[in-house]
Amino acid sequence: MAAALPHVLSAELQKRVNECKLLVVGAGGIGCELLKNLVLTGFKNIEVIDLDTIDVSNLNRQFLFRKEHVGKSKSQVAKNSALSFNPETNIVAYHDSITSSDYGTNFFRNFDIVMNALDNRAARNHVNRMCLAADIPLVESGTAGYLGQVTVIKKSLTECYECQPKARQKTFPGCTIRNTPSEPIHCIVWSKHLFNQLFGEEDPDQDVSPDTEDPELAGDAGESAMKEKSSSDAVEAVERKSTRAWAMESGHDPKKLFNKLFRDDIKYLLSMETLWKKRKPPIPLDWENLPDTEVGTEEAGIRDQRLWAIKECCSVFSNCLNGLKDELSKQGEGGMLVWDKDDMLAMDFVTCTANIRAYIFGIAQKTRFDIKSMAGNIIPAIATTNAVIAGLIVMEGLKILNGDIEKCKTVYLNRQPNPRKKLLVPCTLDKPNPKCYVCVAKPEATVVCNTDKITIRTLEDKILKVALGMVAPDVEIDDGKGTILISSEEGETEGNADKILSGFGINDGSRLKCDDFLQNYSLVLNVAHREKLDEDKEFELVGDMSELQAKEEEETEKKREENKDDNQSKTNDVSDDEDLMVVDEPEEVICQPVVSRKRKAEDELTSSDTPKKVKVSDVQEEEDIVVL
Repeated sequence: MAAALPHVLSAELQKRVNECKLLVVGAGGIGCELLKNLVLTGFKNIEVIDLDTIDVSNLNRQFLFRKEHVGKSKSQVAKNSALSFNPETNIVAYHDSITSSDYGTNFFRNFDIVMNALDNRAARNHVNRMCLAADIPLVESGTAGYLGQVTVIKKSLTECYECQPKARQKTFPGCTIRNTPSEPIHCIVWSKHLFNQLFGEEDPDQDVSPDTEDPELAGDAGESAMKEKSSSDAVEAVERKSTRAWAMESGHDPKKLFNKLFRDDIKYLLSMETLWKKRKPPIPLDWENLPDTEVGTEEAGIRDQRLWAIKECCSVFSNCLNGLKDELSKQGEGGMLVWDKDDMLAMDFVTCTANIRAYIFGIAQKTRFDIKSMAGNIIPAIATTNAVIAGLIVMEGLKILNGDIEKCKTVYLNRQPNPRKKLLVPCTLDKPNPKCYVCVAKPEATVVCNTDKITIRTLEDKILKVALGMVAPDVEIDDGKGTILISSEEGETEGNADKILSGFGINDGSRLKCDDFLQNYSLVLNVAHREKLDEDKEFELVGDMSELQAKEEEETEKKREENKDDNQSKTNDVSDDEDLMVVDEPEEVICQPVVSRKRKAEDELTSSDTPKKVKVSDVQEEEDIVVL
């Protein structure tokens, strides 16, 4: 092991490596590489936690897993594989969610360093808050295709993970898409994959069904799932052939395809019992027995802006299959269709299938308009990127153990070399954002909404849990009376869920005291009432009231200038530059010493922010070298 070799590490650092205790959160793409690196470096006490099980799609980049491991716990298999490199290492594996109440502040205080190898923002936010509460250094990381980033977070010393706003998540792990969706976007991505499987360019990594060709997927679960397929039209569905071949042989029959995708495949997933021990299990649907209880929005509404009932989704599904089948036949032998959000049939197909799948998994359904705006491209995970980032995590961890946390850097991995011919670009860590609603001494945030329309359920589910990253919030009105709106104790405030905010006297200027006992996190949420928000948003979260007022003044001034320009150019129908469309290629990071310019990469996830370059002369010569 590296720590045991003379002159590799100082004697004092060798001792700290042998004695320290590490927590690795995540055993996926980055996590596998990280665990291997830690063991080979000589770390003796490691704990790793991951909720997921191994999917066959993981095998091309998560090299601690083999075919025989499919269906098993990622953390447990990663532990066993890592021990083969150094059997003397003490590794404890947890097959669990890091957001569970079992892993509170006291749990985090057991460790010298926490290392994140996560693939979703909610878990990142939670670990960030737990490390702040426990005052434990956190090494955060992420990759997006060929891009990657590693940074260090320390309470009061550096900015935290939530100090800067994040772009919306755009890429997701394949096993989440295929087996355990939990957000509308997961269902939308699955539906785009389904379109390609049936009519577009086939990609094995975009398979939409549980892998019926791999019985190891869940041990005996595969066999039991097959036996549960009782209907005659399900027999063909489980034959070992591609989705497209089977669909073409069945004539793209809507009933057969529906029952295969939304009944039989769901039953197969249900047979993998380990997936549903801590998740809400999906509910299979049958073409002949569709639900009558659920209802879409008014039939008279604009088609794109109303929710479709499941029966309507099935009708659209049938029509789309017939229409797309005809379009595919026109392409001739070997032809294919390309999904386009502006193609009516293609967009309808994704809308109806995404909403059917969302209903099955108990996820909020979306309008066609919303789905069209959410549908985006998928960036593949690159094994070499994960390996580079995992190595950088260990290097930053060694600096922390050596007492040199002030020498830690935010290190960016770029797609192309910078002007100094460097792919790895270290930048100085930023100071905490004084307006951060997480790491400042007295956190405050402002939510802009229509208090006559927003319900307590929306406040809890969308604002507190999703936008603000809380796990189990308690909320009371700061009115001197202590009126409780939301309680983390089950059943205490369920009667409030569908009541609107204004019904509790909450209006412009109201203050809500929000607490999350698990995260040891408290926040004052200021309410700013607006009758209508820009772009028909349901709500908007801003740092504080002064920020909101400045934004509104800026927008008012902008509109005034636009009106002035319009009055001055009435004689011109079209301005000279309106015939030009400029498409900028995303730039790589050279270095962003300024807080507002930092690019946050995500594990198998990309940001829509375009990082800004700074002059090469602004970067110190030694910052082009990663130094322990």
